[in-house]
Amino acid sequence: MNDDFSNESPKKDLGFILSLCALLLFSLMGIGIDSDEYLQKTDLNIPGFYFLLIFFTDLLMIIGLLLIFFYRKIGVYLFPVAVVMHFMLHNYYLSTFLYTDVTNLFLYISVGLLAFIPKWKFFK
Repeated sequence: MNDDFSNESPKKDLGFILSLCALLLFSLMGIGIDSDEYLQKTDLNIPGFYFLLIFFTDLLMIIGLLLIFFYRKIGVYLFPVAVVMHFMLHNYYLSTFLYTDVTNLFLYISVGLLAFIPKWKFFK
């Protein structure tokens, strides 16, 4: 049996909370970009269904973070999938490269997983 994280407690420590806050910050920045595009939709000539897709994806990102906070394994998988989907939608429909999404994925892989993996046995 592997006891690498045997001294880990289910209490959410500062690193766990700060990781989630950083991911939430960049997710909210992406939502801000989407909201700005929505306000300029007639000037930018963006199809109407695009905003249904992109705001649904934003919602999935926030739900993923909430699920991670409540120790649900599906959130650990849902969040990066939603961020990649958000990035691809922007790239396909608007030909924009969102650095907020790239930074969000970088933070998730580098900092977030360092905080989430030790607590993995508490995830349901």
